[in-house]
Amino acid sequence: MTLTLLVLFAAGLILGIPIAVCLGVSSVITILLHDLPFAVVAQRSVNALDSTPLLAVPLFIFAASLLSATGVTSHLFELTRLFVGRLRGGVAQVNVLVSLIFSGMSGAALADIGALGGIQIKMMEAQGYMRRFAAGTTIAAATIGPIFPPSIPLIIFASAAEVSAVRALLAGVVPALIVTAALMVQIAIMARRGNLPRDTHRPSASEIGRKFTISLPALLAPVLMIAGLLSGVFGPTEVAGVIVAYSVVIGILFYRSLTVQRFFTAARESVEASANILFIVATAALFAWVLTIGGVPAMAGQWLLSISTDPLVLLLILNVLLLVAGMFLESIAAILIIAPIVAPTLMMAGVPAEQLGVIFVLNLMIGLLTPPIGMSLYMVSIITRMEFGEVVRGVLPFYLPLFVALVVVTLFPGFSTWLPNLIMQ
Repeated sequence: MTLTLLVLFAAGLILGIPIAVCLGVSSVITILLHDLPFAVVAQRSVNALDSTPLLAVPLFIFAASLLSATGVTSHLFELTRLFVGRLRGGVAQVNVLVSLIFSGMSGAALADIGALGGIQIKMMEAQGYMRRFAAGTTIAAATIGPIFPPSIPLIIFASAAEVSAVRALLAGVVPALIVTAALMVQIAIMARRGNLPRDTHRPSASEIGRKFTISLPALLAPVLMIAGLLSGVFGPTEVAGVIVAYSVVIGILFYRSLTVQRFFTAARESVEASANILFIVATAALFAWVLTIGGVPAMAGQWLLSISTDPLVLLLILNVLLLVAGMFLESIAAILIIAPIVAPTLMMAGVPAEQLGVIFVLNLMIGLLTPPIGMSLYMVSIITRMEFGEVVRGVLPFYLPLFVALVVVTLFPGFSTWLPNLIMQ
């Protein structure tokens, strides 16, 4: 049964069929061939979507679309540039910092690239940066969003591994800051060696104050979200709804740029993005059920424990597995397929669920910028009309800081567990 499923799935990928369709079709054909109850197709697919934490996914996507429609990304970029733009390579540092700030509104790497990529790359090019370097910086910085709350992949992981979504989201805060710091150090080194450009304009206090005032409502959106989670007043779903309402209010009353047309455009984009994600959730749940019936989780658990019971050794094996999977699979599909198989065994061996979620997401985000199917690479290639190989060359220097961050998070679980344990004792 398992062999049938995997062969059908691999054949679909080779033929270029979308991964969500591959998951569903291979599962349905396997169910029919092995006389499993066909009613389970509807049952497992619907049950997978009947999850309160998953309600946060379309709401966070909608909030990001609304904030993007109001033009807050430009304000955030300009404000951050006033503070660090005069450093050598300053605009590249701005790129990373804005990705961290905007990650508190989107929670998805491709959303960050879609909203910020064009602006960031054009601004860096205008200041004299090589196009390839600008593209690489943008892609690498976009890995921060899916780790820092609100993280859609972490919410998906919590649902798949049946752990607390709030703890999973809080676990991403410190690792995201580690990734940010690693990228900024790499840029500083490259700036010094390559004599990268810097701003010559020295902003006045009044200019900074004016731009800060304009940007303040946008800056308060992630603060509101994190404060709600930390205080326990809101869960992930509730805080997502609050951020949507907040985005509408500031878009209409403060920025006065959220028109009816832009609202419905944002809603349409959010429906399309949410449908894509939730379709993958439904089909991946069916795929995972067939794997479970075939005994794959039990066999995988026995295999892992036969190699070692040391949590660190198991995490190193998982890192290799996820890095390879991330090269070929869409990140959410990979989480939904792999997490139910390996998460119970690793948690039983002593790996904290929070650390496991962060390691899952960080590995798969590195996969997004790794050929042959790095979706971030293709997205930037389309936005900039650069050749795919040129985009890959631009990303190469940033693998080092990302892998350093991955090693740190793997070796030191406290970076992932400290904040959840502090807040949710």
